[in-house]
Amino acid sequence: MTHRIPARQDRRIPTTSKRVLAAMLAATLALPACTTTNPYTGEEEVNKTSKGAGIGALAGIATAILIGGNRKALLLGAGIGALAGGGVGLYMDKQADKLRMQLQSTGVSVTRNGDSIILNMPGNVTFATSSSNISADFYKVLDSVALVLNEYDKTYVDVIGHTDSTGALEFNQTLSEARASSVARYLESQKVVSQRIITRGAGPSSPVASNDTPEGRALNRRVEIVLTPLT
Repeated sequence: MTHRIPARQDRRIPTTSKRVLAAMLAATLALPACTTTNPYTGEEEVNKTSKGAGIGALAGIATAILIGGNRKALLLGAGIGALAGGGVGLYMDKQADKLRMQLQSTGVSVTRNGDSIILNMPGNVTFATSSSNISADFYKVLDSVALVLNEYDKTYVDVIGHTDSTGALEFNQTLSEARASSVARYLESQKVVSQRIITRGAGPSSPVASNDTPEGRALNRRVEIVLTPLT
């Protein structure tokens, strides 16, 4: 079966003020420890790697908030209602539970960080080496993600590509952008509202492990989907 992904407008996020992002990153450090569901056992874990993933992903969200604030107006204009008060946490809890159920044993981890949900998709699961073409076996996983995103539509969807530090910086940056774009385009092809989505390539700039070991580099090669509530 051939999966055709429609062309989409480039919505990569440009570089923003380092001081503003540094302030937002400092705020993320004060968040509670991340709770991650092991993608193979289904058990919840708290560890340094998941916390690092949360901080790296939320750095991308900080940029998205600064640049993509018009998404709220677009989504409200499209008839998607906002969340308020105590309903935010409950809504995100239900969404995280549904994602964990759908993604168990797929290799994708589900992490809660405050009111955000982070889906960590390892590059060796999602893409072939040095390629931005989604692996054939991973379409079903993204179908499951899209199913939940369409059910819980009161969230922003930020897709962030990451690489390890091996190779040329320019190549890694381009590859991270292309991989994020491929995931976003496929989600849109599965009827996820395009106005919800922003993509960003982080290259090797947000590692969650050491690039000095093969195991660490494997953890750093990833695509993250970060869901934050529309409030």
